[in-house]
Amino acid sequence: MHVTVEAGPVPPARLVLPAPWAGNGERVSCLLMFLRGRDDLEQPEPRGGGCRSPVPCGLGGSPAMASYQEEEPSSPGESSGDESQGDEAIGILEKMKQNQRLAAKELVSTEAKYVHYIQLCASDLRNQLHELPEGDLDVIFSNINDIIKVNSRFLKGLEEAESDEQLVCLLGNLFLEFQEEMESTYKEYCASYDQALVLVESYKKVPTLQKAIQDVITALVPQAGASGLTFLLVMPVQRVTRYPLLLQKILENTPPDDHAYKALQRATRAMQDVNSNINEYKRRKEIATKYSKLEHLTVREKLARINTHSISKKTLRLSQLFKQEAGIVTRTEDREFDDLEEKFNRVASCVSDLKSNVASYLENLETFLRIKPHECDLEMEGGPVQQYCCLTRNLHLLVFLEFKQRMERLVYHPLDHLSKALLGPQNLIKKRLDKLLDFERIEEKLSEMGSMTYEEEATRHTYQALNSLLVSELPQFNQVATQWLGQILHTLMALQRDLAQQVLQRAEGELAQLPHSHVSESDFRRLVEDTLGKTSAQLHSFRQSFEKVLPVPVTQPLQPAAERQVQTLLSKYGPSKLYQVTSNISGSGNLALTLQRGQVVALLQDRDTKGNTSRWLVDTGGYRGYVPAGKLAPYQVVPPEESRMQAGSGDGFRFPPAEAPRTSAHAVTPVFQVVAAYPFVARSSHEVSLQAGQPVTILERQDKKGNPEWSLVEVNGQRGYVPSNFLVHIPSPAPWGWSLPTCNSPPSHM
Repeated sequence: MHVTVEAGPVPPARLVLPAPWAGNGERVSCLLMFLRGRDDLEQPEPRGGGCRSPVPCGLGGSPAMASYQEEEPSSPGESSGDESQGDEAIGILEKMKQNQRLAAKELVSTEAKYVHYIQLCASDLRNQLHELPEGDLDVIFSNINDIIKVNSRFLKGLEEAESDEQLVCLLGNLFLEFQEEMESTYKEYCASYDQALVLVESYKKVPTLQKAIQDVITALVPQAGASGLTFLLVMPVQRVTRYPLLLQKILENTPPDDHAYKALQRATRAMQDVNSNINEYKRRKEIATKYSKLEHLTVREKLARINTHSISKKTLRLSQLFKQEAGIVTRTEDREFDDLEEKFNRVASCVSDLKSNVASYLENLETFLRIKPHECDLEMEGGPVQQYCCLTRNLHLLVFLEFKQRMERLVYHPLDHLSKALLGPQNLIKKRLDKLLDFERIEEKLSEMGSMTYEEEATRHTYQALNSLLVSELPQFNQVATQWLGQILHTLMALQRDLAQQVLQRAEGELAQLPHSHVSESDFRRLVEDTLGKTSAQLHSFRQSFEKVLPVPVTQPLQPAAERQVQTLLSKYGPSKLYQVTSNISGSGNLALTLQRGQVVALLQDRDTKGNTSRWLVDTGGYRGYVPAGKLAPYQVVPPEESRMQAGSGDGFRFPPAEAPRTSAHAVTPVFQVVAAYPFVARSSHEVSLQAGQPVTILERQDKKGNPEWSLVEVNGQRGYVPSNFLVHIPSPAPWGWSLPTCNSPPSHM
């Protein structure tokens, strides 16, 4: 049998050992060469070019290949040399196996201790840190519960090995099996580790808080010492970086022909890749945190940041953008990112519109709740009115108020949080566009000159990291944001459905107490139609009676200057064109007039230039413009002889003219009473307050000095003076009314 070995130092993985190796001098020499080759590789070449291996120089020291025949007899001296080399090889091999077992046991024992500490950190320690806010605890401990789940299953797999040899065989495949889970969990923890350290350092600035935290840690983990929380928080970071070192140590003490060698080799490289990916992810997260940070700067702070460097950067970007728009240089296209950005913009637009609509809805609901009909005096006694007031009171104070609170808590606040969560990615997308312009300019320069500066290389890497981060995380963010938005819409619909059910339930409860609640729908409809018909006839009769006794409209008193203006308008346009302003008008549009209550105007046209009949063109005697038609009433011109029909000398009252007796059988003799036309607030004990429409009794139509501008009246048993022009005469017709028939006397057709 021939054994062929390459010349020079051979890596252990390239050497194929013959088996069985015992009992043959040549095989012992080969094995010894392999075992010693681990140390010989690190030693310098012997001086004089001698052999580095105890095997003959023809095997390892010459470039020529040497062949050994198994049939070649060996001399007694060679046999003794082979035995000594075999003993040495066995000793080295045993030492390697011992180191391998110790390294494997170290991995298992440290893993068990590590899992124990992080379980203690996540359960007992977190539950006893009552002084810290829940949000801070979420940042400090991050996703440590996920790490516990992964490493607990990993430890369970390690402990299933029944022997040291089985453990070595199991290690490589077990690490390969947990590679992806470890990378995803430790990646998230390491990315938030720096933020957790910032919080821990901030606690040290508050002595009482720091002492309380330290007391809890000392009681649970005495080994932590003065390190405190840092001792526990750094454990996952240290553990994931230690896995490649432990595997490398086991691999170095494993022969290449061992069936576990290849799995251990792949596992070592896999864990090295895991650490590299975690470092790259952490770097991307730092870039994202830097550029997604929201800064609310004043104009002065923004101006302070302007310097030659920032101006140069913005100028170069603008120049690159102009070149792309002009077609001088090509624009970099990224279909994958463009699709993701489009989806993100659609989600952001939906969130913005929904938030605006919900805010308007809540504002209108607040306005609606300010109107409280159950507190108004409806001037109707008993019966359905009380039930209506009871229903509206329950709806306003219970149903609608609770609905508003739930809308704010379950719809608007989540929408607001989602809207804020979109700001970070929006800033990153904007920053990516800036970095893309820089990247394209640097790539153009690199293709022309073949080199770039260190700063340009850093800018290039920043764009690549930012783009990779957005491409990898935007799909997940879009999915989560869409689900979040869908859940908010489902909640909104559920709240509307609950509101309708509660209102209907309470309304049915109140309606059941009404006298006609047990009448069938068809009978109730006929009952209502009959009642409305009778009521309509009563209203028609009342209107006819009221028109027969209706006095001449009482005009408001005018000042002398206003009277002269009215005379001018009267002589120019005639009495049929005069109108009086019933309430103050504030003009805000084009050609809109501002008028005071009581002012008299002349109608020029009963519509505006667009044909709108709600705006009339009027003349005030000095200006012309448009006013709302609903705030004008026909002005009744009082003849001079009629204006002098007053009980006193100029007391401001204008009595309606006496009408000829009517022969109609339906005539009603009018009864006049004096009421307050405007509200008046007493300013001294000699005066008395009035409310608009309040009946008064006139005692004297002038004051003690004979001034007719003040009248002595009696109101609710109180006497005092009020302005005479605040009082008017109105007719008091006979009382009228109607009522629904009771259930005891149904209509004849029922």
